Amino acid sequence: MRGKGRPLTVHQLNELLLICSLVLLVAVAAVRVSSRSGLPSLLLYLGIGVGIGQDGIGGVAFDNAELTQVIGYAALVVILAEGGLGTKWKEVRPVLPAAVMLSLVGVAVSVGVTAAGAHYLVGLEWRQSLIIGAVVSSTDAAAVFSVLRRVPLPSRVTGALEAESGFNDAPVVILVVAFSTAGPVDEWYALLGKIAMELAIGAAIGLAVGWLGAYGLRHVALPASGLYPIAVMAIAVVAYAAGAMAHGSGFLAVYLAAMVLGNARLPHWPATRGFADGLGWIAQIGMFVLLGLLVTPHELIADFWPAVMVGLVLTMVARPLSVFVSLLPFRLPWQEKALMSWAGLRGAVPIILATIPMVAQVEGSDRIFNIVFVLVVVYTLAQGPTLPWLARKLNLGVPDTAADLGIESAPLERLRGHLLSVAIPQKSKMHGVEVSELRLPPGAAVTLVVREGKSFVPGPATVLRRGDELLVVATDPVRDAAEARLRAVGQGGKLAGWLGTGTGGNGLRNSG
Repeated sequence: MRGKGRPLTVHQLNELLLICSLVLLVAVAAVRVSSRSGLPSLLLYLGIGVGIGQDGIGGVAFDNAELTQVIGYAALVVILAEGGLGTKWKEVRPVLPAAVMLSLVGVAVSVGVTAAGAHYLVGLEWRQSLIIGAVVSSTDAAAVFSVLRRVPLPSRVTGALEAESGFNDAPVVILVVAFSTAGPVDEWYALLGKIAMELAIGAAIGLAVGWLGAYGLRHVALPASGLYPIAVMAIAVVAYAAGAMAHGSGFLAVYLAAMVLGNARLPHWPATRGFADGLGWIAQIGMFVLLGLLVTPHELIADFWPAVMVGLVLTMVARPLSVFVSLLPFRLPWQEKALMSWAGLRGAVPIILATIPMVAQVEGSDRIFNIVFVLVVVYTLAQGPTLPWLARKLNLGVPDTAADLGIESAPLERLRGHLLSVAIPQKSKMHGVEVSELRLPPGAAVTLVVREGKSFVPGPATVLRRGDELLVVATDPVRDAAEARLRAVGQGGKLAGWLGTGTGGNGLRNSG
């Protein structure tokens, strides 16, 4: 730390780099523990922050809520961008209206019920109760993405929950800021108008920036493949900044822009996806460790049971009621609604939002932060590991399906063509298919097969196997049709298209 305005010396900088590197290595190792135990990784990262904090072995004293809020916002932008890039439009599109209802009507119901519980059961003032109700009504994108993508759920449920976690940050931020502002709170209709306006601006800017960015990346050949991941993330950040500067929802803008980019079949997509995934992990680790540093563990004891009571109202009453009320217009089975009720995971976002009243110096803001922190930890510990069990009990698990192909595209600008690199995974139904049975469109051909480290030029009767890597050359007009056909064969085998298997052309994106 700088302390008294003096700049860091080289020795202090080296110590800081060493500490940060060690923390990062420990956090990366914790991912393995998280994947085996089923616990969301955020709990382990928060534990690391608490462990090196002022009540832990590190003894680091940190109480800068304003800095935590700024860094948390920046990390949330990266996490939303990574989540948007990994969201498949074909899964979200059918459930988009339901996700919007969960993000608007569901948030309103959750805020009201939770605030009432905090006021009448815990004895908090109405302003403090409303702040807590708004803060904990936002599901956390990082927690939802990390847990749901390990649980084999129906695409309708996963798509709705992922879209909700990307959408509901925007109205919740507006509510928390409004409730934390000094003076009387705006009338409800004024808040609704403000929320609608900011969401509309953010959505328009996000979609526009995403479309323009995707168009540019598809038509401009960058000199190095490593520039594509940087360009994609930069476009996502531009969407956030433009949305925020236009007095719209920057969080919604970055999520929608990233979703457009993620479904646009951009060149070198696997490299871009891996880069975004790595940035997302760094953002999560840094954000959670910092939030763990900000908390003072010995102060949590007095607010433990109030947090448990508020969390009980949220989890057992407010969340289920918000889900069932929001989804009344949709014909969804009660099992799916029950799972959505339990899968409303909280994470770093509520803790970050709890720093807003601290920065605004709202009376009792320290207690608000402590209650939110304990609530997130306790109920994430209860909900995360039990989600797969509940899905099985509700018979909502899905059987193993054929794995999608890994297709990477590199544009050949001067030749007006594309070189597709195709990886055949273990569960792909392309195994056992002859090259001629791929029935690629005229203008596309398999030119090379790499098998067990050896490459050869295939013939029409060459049988493809699991683990093969193919190089497919396609002219520009048939590039999309060739990729769609490859994906269809990977999902449905050589009879794809004849036995009801789709061509795979709608909503596809390159995936690693």
